[in-house]
Amino acid sequence: MNNNYVITFTRQFGSLGRQVAQKVSELLDIEYYDRDIVEHAAKKLKLPSSTVTEAEESVRTSLFNMQYPLGLGTTKIQDKVFETQKELINEYVEKENCIVVGRCADYILRDHPRCLHVYLYASYEERVVNCVNALYLTAAEAKKMIKSVDAARASYHKHYAGYLPGAKDHYDIQINTALLGVDGTAELIASLAEKKFGLRR
Repeated sequence: MNNNYVITFTRQFGSLGRQVAQKVSELLDIEYYDRDIVEHAAKKLKLPSSTVTEAEESVRTSLFNMQYPLGLGTTKIQDKVFETQKELINEYVEKENCIVVGRCADYILRDHPRCLHVYLYASYEERVVNCVNALYLTAAEAKKMIKSVDAARASYHKHYAGYLPGAKDHYDIQINTALLGVDGTAELIASLAEKKFGLRR
């Protein structure tokens, strides 16, 4: 194992977690992996990116998606996507210091000695406002998206990691992004990483 460090971000939809993670990557001047993982996985599997995204998002129990009666929420392609993304995440960390957003990275890198696991959340009301302001959705669309994405992410994470996103025993820190906003939250996490990993900006 090399001496590279990594920060994983798990986030609630609408908490502005992606924006915070991007800002932290700028502050620490390290690589940022998010949608790139989907594109790299698609290339490896010789599939369109949209298929990989669908596979990521469609891991659901019968409770969430009646397309899978009897709880058959997993297909071979979904498992392949997960395994491929797992390989890629480990390759990224082997190669350089980096940030990894989502994709059960907190679980995949649970034994990495130089890892900071972050969970970002916000109140339901704040998330609706963020979706309206940042994603230009109507309030009704925002509420529908929050419900849908929360269910999909919870199911995916529970299926592959064995626990729900936000389960406190699996994160070093959990932050309400509404407390300090994007810039303040990013600054806090960057400072924490500097202390944990002995960095200098």
